[in-house]
Amino acid sequence: MPDTISLRKNFEFKIVYNKGRSLANKHLIMYIMKNNLDKNRLGISVSKKIGNSVMRNRVKRVIRESYRLIEQDIKKGYDIIFIARTSITGIKFNEASGSVKHLTRLHKLIGCPHD
Repeated sequence: MPDTISLRKNFEFKIVYNKGRSLANKHLIMYIMKNNLDKNRLGISVSKKIGNSVMRNRVKRVIRESYRLIEQDIKKGYDIIFIARTSITGIKFNEASGSVKHLTRLHKLIGCPHD
């Protein structure tokens, strides 16, 4: 059973935006906030600037899968939101996955592989 559930409601996103911390890299912005649960809650936001619905859904799938692959290494008890930047269009899965890993390390949700 997954240790992550989805953030779905607009007010849930707004709380994380207002009270959480954010860091960014070339392709993504990541907000995190403690949620006092034993699970993480994940939200993904992709603007209409990214492209048509097919492209936006592909970006969401790639981000969700990148997160799923490292989910077991991520600390529990956080609300996490990924916001896609326009530069994410047309990148390969490995590059998007690297961006997700990079931001989770910056937020100290997982350790560096050489620690």
